[in-house]
Amino acid sequence: MEGLDFSKGDGLIPAIIQDEATSKVLMLGFMNEEALSRTRAEGKVTFFSRTKNRLWTKGETSGNFFFVKDIIADCDKDTLLVKVNPLGPACHTGADTCFNEVNADGISFLNNLTSIIQDRHNNPSDKSYTSSLFEKGINKVAQKVGEEAVEVVIEAKDDNQELFLNESADLLFHLMILLEAKGNKLDDVVDILKQRHNK
Repeated sequence: MEGLDFSKGDGLIPAIIQDEATSKVLMLGFMNEEALSRTRAEGKVTFFSRTKNRLWTKGETSGNFFFVKDIIADCDKDTLLVKVNPLGPACHTGADTCFNEVNADGISFLNNLTSIIQDRHNNPSDKSYTSSLFEKGINKVAQKVGEEAVEVVIEAKDDNQELFLNESADLLFHLMILLEAKGNKLDDVVDILKQRHNK
């Protein structure tokens, strides 16, 4: 991304943060060239905080990171649109966005969950069930998917809706872990469904 104009804002450029899945605007921050460079290198949004007068990675204390999906400059090259998968609420108040809008639907939550699973894979934690599955290897992860699939079938034959939905959630969760272990995402499966639908 060449030719960005940082001069209009005394070395800072506005960065509009948008949820890639829902297209909701989450917040507005500012980046200098160093913040933009770190954002690109680490894949997590880093701002220049005018209050703290330093670089600030969103989520560095809360854990509510913005995982970068795309960065686009506007036509004047003086504003950025940063599309992200947010890990948790955007606002320090706990609201979904800094404009107090709700940013929730099933698809966006699955995108958030994908990001969490990916983070547990890349940054293992001794306290994380998900990390422990990755550590046990692909065979264990695949076995869990099989076990949960059997549970779904068993509950489907009964009339307990709550148990059926809980087992379905377990199956989907473990399938998402398996996809990550194989280097894929739920989006890859969705793409295949789209291709089939268009035939």
